[in-house]
Amino acid sequence: MKGTVTMPSTPHPYLPNSVPEVRQEMLDTIGVATIDDLYNTIPTELRMREGLDLPAALSSEAHLVSHMRGVLGKNRPAAPATSFLGYGCYQHFVPATCGEINGRAEFLTAYAGESTEDHGKWQALFEYTSLMAELLDMDVVSIPTYDGYQAAATALRMGLRLTGRSEVVISTAMEAGKLEKIRTYLPDDVEVRLVDVDEATGRLDPATVASLIGDETAAVLIESPNVFGVVETGAREIAGTAHAHGTVVVAATDPVALGYLEAPANWGADIVCGDIQSLGVGMHFGGGHGGFIATHDEPEFVFEFASRLFGLSPTEEPGEIGFTDVAYERTSLARREEGNEWVGTAASLWAITAGVYLSLMGPEGMRGLGEYVAGMTRYAKDRIAALPGFTVPHADSANWREFVIRHDTLSAAELRARMLERGFHAGVDLGKFFLGRDGDLLVAVTEQHTQADIDALARELGAIA
Repeated sequence: MKGTVTMPSTPHPYLPNSVPEVRQEMLDTIGVATIDDLYNTIPTELRMREGLDLPAALSSEAHLVSHMRGVLGKNRPAAPATSFLGYGCYQHFVPATCGEINGRAEFLTAYAGESTEDHGKWQALFEYTSLMAELLDMDVVSIPTYDGYQAAATALRMGLRLTGRSEVVISTAMEAGKLEKIRTYLPDDVEVRLVDVDEATGRLDPATVASLIGDETAAVLIESPNVFGVVETGAREIAGTAHAHGTVVVAATDPVALGYLEAPANWGADIVCGDIQSLGVGMHFGGGHGGFIATHDEPEFVFEFASRLFGLSPTEEPGEIGFTDVAYERTSLARREEGNEWVGTAASLWAITAGVYLSLMGPEGMRGLGEYVAGMTRYAKDRIAALPGFTVPHADSANWREFVIRHDTLSAAELRARMLERGFHAGVDLGKFFLGRDGDLLVAVTEQHTQADIDALARELGAIA
């Protein structure tokens, strides 16, 4: 914002109370002379010195719709090319029921629990958290944060509040954007100790992590599968070391993987977080995300959640149960600046979508999906590793859904470009996100891929190489 805020003299067609006379009446009612007075609490150095570079206003709805169609038309869907893209946004199958239910007028909003009397929505969110708790082997699950990045950052801040300490240990084997989100969200006085995976295995070395954990370490964050798709088999040992120092163990994972992998709660995670994009949400050009945070039913953990929690409560009617907020006084909605953290709009529509997905899949469906993806991942690794000129780093490690490939002479960008000409999104160029990884192409396999798809990918990779 600039030092002085200039309000338009004409009403905006999409903004309520923008009529100048109405706006002035509102200022008079609250005893403020100008709009600028509302921003006095924001330090001058944080305000914009120059105006926003905005295009000319569109006065016609018809022109606005035409303009937005042009903007949205620049998006390129993964189809019709065969896509092996991943890196945090995955082409898992979305059952038609998910879209049918989340498109109902009763649910079609991002807000949680609005209006206050909307107990049907509250029940839907309670059912989602119950299904997630069963999958995660945890007791308490939050409604979605903005995304998995936000969830990881908030989980670490929970660890800081729980311990009163000022250091965290974080694996760098996560999406670069997630690490930046964490750095941005943690207080300035928190020391962030980063630990790299072993290049040969793609996994964390428990001894290396242990050397960074001390009596001032509030939390250690482990991601499994990590950004390279490698399963962190040393997580249990790391958790043991952390607990010996009174350190909170935060595990980041994709819940869709837990039909195959052991739930982090079972190897020692105190807080589990991640993204629900894979649970029937879809890719939406990279925008279909919602973060989750889960803990055991321990009061000291429950009262450090920043977001709303939904549970069951007896009503005035004997024997009747209602759905309601749990420990609402924790939140900034109840205590404003005294809340654990600021809580705003949540991605709760995706919670309802994920709840529908989990109820459709059931335990056997999730198990079958996890095993299928694991098998196809192994098959794809072996097929590409057998191609002349190609290597698969971390070949002896366990991967789920994603793995890295390299070529002797072609960069990842060159592989991507040549494969796209042949009708394949062959993977994600990790050199765009990590220094020194220009040769690493991250390939993702989901339940939508068949053995024939992988054979075709391998055949075309071999042909261009």
